[in-house]
Amino acid sequence: MVAFGKKLKERQIQEWQGYYINYKLMKKKVRQYAQQIEVGTQDRRHVLKDFSRMLDNQIEKIVLFLLEQQGLLSSRIAKLNELQQPDISEIFQLQEAYREVGRDLLKLLFFIEINAIGLRKILKKFDKRFGYRFTDYYVKTRANHPYSQLQQVFKHVGLGAVVGAISRNLHELQEHQGSYLSIYDHPALPFQDPVVDSMKAAVDRLSHSTNFLSFLAQHALIMQEELPTSEEPVDDQRYHFMSLLLNLVNTFLYMVNTYIIVPTADDYSMSLGAAATVCGIVIGSMAVAQVFSSVYFSAWSNKSYFKPLVFSSIVLFIGNAMYALAYDFNSIAILLMGRLFCGLGSARAVNRRYISDCVPLKLRMQASAGFVSASALGMACGPALAGLLQTNFKLFKLTFNQETLPGWVMSLAWLIYLVWLWISFREPYRETEKSNTAQESTAEPVENDALEKGLKQPLLLNSEGKQEIEDGDGDFDGSDEASEESRGPATSIGSAYRLLTPSVKVQLLIYFMLKYAMEVLLSESSVVTTYYFGWSTSSVAIFLACLGLTVLPVNVVVGSYISNMFEDRQILLASEIMVCIGILLSFHIISPYTVPQYVCSGLILFVSAEVLEGVNLSLLSRVMSSRLSRGTYNGGLLSTEAGTLARVVADGTITLAGYLGESKLLNVTLLPSLVICVASIVATCFTYNSLY
Repeated sequence: MVAFGKKLKERQIQEWQGYYINYKLMKKKVRQYAQQIEVGTQDRRHVLKDFSRMLDNQIEKIVLFLLEQQGLLSSRIAKLNELQQPDISEIFQLQEAYREVGRDLLKLLFFIEINAIGLRKILKKFDKRFGYRFTDYYVKTRANHPYSQLQQVFKHVGLGAVVGAISRNLHELQEHQGSYLSIYDHPALPFQDPVVDSMKAAVDRLSHSTNFLSFLAQHALIMQEELPTSEEPVDDQRYHFMSLLLNLVNTFLYMVNTYIIVPTADDYSMSLGAAATVCGIVIGSMAVAQVFSSVYFSAWSNKSYFKPLVFSSIVLFIGNAMYALAYDFNSIAILLMGRLFCGLGSARAVNRRYISDCVPLKLRMQASAGFVSASALGMACGPALAGLLQTNFKLFKLTFNQETLPGWVMSLAWLIYLVWLWISFREPYRETEKSNTAQESTAEPVENDALEKGLKQPLLLNSEGKQEIEDGDGDFDGSDEASEESRGPATSIGSAYRLLTPSVKVQLLIYFMLKYAMEVLLSESSVVTTYYFGWSTSSVAIFLACLGLTVLPVNVVVGSYISNMFEDRQILLASEIMVCIGILLSFHIISPYTVPQYVCSGLILFVSAEVLEGVNLSLLSRVMSSRLSRGTYNGGLLSTEAGTLARVVADGTITLAGYLGESKLLNVTLLPSLVICVASIVATCFTYNSLY
């Protein structure tokens, strides 16, 4: 892993070298400040004042150069616009002249992006060194000041106008012969030109327009590139839209498969002679197998994507068929084996890896958001589909009813998917093992995010969740050199765990807590509502489907609005408290236990947990060591394992609590949720306060 300072130097445009942020000098200054404070030759107030002045000078240098270059580009466009009614022979030359201006504008956009990343990194390093929220102070005092240069780094009205001028003129030149329409007449049909597309993609990374997509993408924990490149050609041999779509469909079907049995699992268990609370084991056995399947699928995706997906489809087809056949064989063992097989077919690690490795950077955020949306849609469709399968008949001595039909329907779905996969999937081209390793590598998942959220988010990355150990930061206080061997990806779960900082461990604890609480709510819903309210399978299915349908609207609100109004740490803590309130309101303390109490408390718990998951994974993607952003044992795998283990423990708790009787099931299963939630709140407060 090459240090950030060296990367920054390599990516600089040579003729503009003197106008970039002097990251090396400022990092050296931070070390000097630390030494001076330690020996007592400087006080903290003088250090803050001196460092603020240095930052102001660096930003002013960047902004003045930016304005100068923007003026030169505008002058060139104005001169080209003076050529009225060009001849047909001159049109091609004029188009190339506009494209050349566009290419120079691209360089300027990358110049801004790299400097903004460097600014964010040095602010984070200062906070980490001194345990002081200097970033908050600096941004808040400069963001809205009339003389501050800081806004210019993220407010791109002038550059947007230049992009628009180039796009409009190229469009009019292309339509010069016999056309009287402009790009404003048909905004739904955007003008297609490689240079214009590249400019728009670069501006998108520097704008607020992708806040919601960014928030969704962070749910997927799919790593993004750290520094921009001035050229990013799309490799047609690797990217294939149909293959991406097949990965998203796989994600959707797997989530449907997970939740389609929840409304009927208790009835199925009783039909086979077991207690209703055995539904916990039935639902959780899929998660148990997923703990192991996540690892081997992650490793398998190093060599292939097609073969793991084929294997996944076959195993899921067999598992669902076994689940359905268990009724006619009257065997709880076959039922559990079927669910275990389904868990062994979990290819979510492959789906994540395909997006990370094979989707171009400019499409990766949309693909990551699609991954999360497919998961949310599957979560809602599963119970809803179960509510529709209310029938009972026999065919060829096989029983088709509300308990077996989920298995038969999913078997058919996976068979159809397997045929589609075999016909349409294209295995990405892999040149050599070395190049493959390079493609697997994704840098620290913070930096594009830092640019996308504009002034409010990238530099307001406060000290809490953004703190990383020096290893994860990508910088060294001594030399900017590092060997690939000493900073390579983790080679085992143990080595990955040793790379976790205290803040990362807290984030994983929070993830475990919210998945545990959500799994208890969902998995025991059928038993609890039948016992207290006498709900039918259809009623349970509607309730669960409504919960699932809240996922995307909640993410819209949080990603587009709340995340711009509050710091991530504040949203994190508030969400944890709301989850705790939802758990407390769910307890059966006062009789009778009513439907409004159960539904409202469940909604508070579920929605708060969804908000918490988004913010938590957003922070996790920033504090995770860069060594965990690639390889088999990556950050995505660790978060998946934490969530899966939470589901296993929750489903096991439901089954064990069932031995105490259904009357005590609700309170007994909620008690561990409350304890873990309170522990996570205390850990959050203690960890982040200690960082300040």
